[in-house]
Amino acid sequence: MGIDLEKGGRIQKRNRTAPKSENPYLLLLVKLYRFLARRTNSNFNKTVLKRLYMSRNNQPPLGLGRLVKLSRKNTDKIIVVVGKVLDDERLYKVPKLTVCCLKISDSARGRIQKAGGEVLTFDQLALRSPKGSNCFLLRGPKHAREVYKHFEGVAVEGHVKPYVRNKERKLERARGRRPSRGFKRKPKKV
Repeated sequence: MGIDLEKGGRIQKRNRTAPKSENPYLLLLVKLYRFLARRTNSNFNKTVLKRLYMSRNNQPPLGLGRLVKLSRKNTDKIIVVVGKVLDDERLYKVPKLTVCCLKISDSARGRIQKAGGEVLTFDQLALRSPKGSNCFLLRGPKHAREVYKHFEGVAVEGHVKPYVRNKERKLERARGRRPSRGFKRKPKKV
């Protein structure tokens, strides 16, 4: 038997070639970076374009504290985040930074500008650095969402969090969890 090409055919590439969102501003950015990626042949522009296509779950937000920590050696460069930048109240002092991102919280924007830094949009970045020179690309922690604790291979070493109906005294507390039910397993020392 052959392959029914009408039904599904051969497996094609599953990578996105356009964003699912109908946001007109995002579509204009995609148009701009598609042009830049083609004409400049820069890996930076190709990466930004690929990240603009991504779903909201794959564009995790980045906190200001982590952003400062990761860019400590690159304070003179433009820090680029394809996603949202959020404020971190635990951070006492914000250094002078130039940040380019899709969205930014008002408090994070205020703190960056108060320190003498600036916040750019992606079209301003394209004018200032069309090839991505003097730029530092960052992204948020992808596996920080609670749902990833339930997935094998992503969860903390040796323990995948079960989906439980309830956490009462007796539920999910049977064999291996209570001395009265056979035995009680001792916790691992990490």
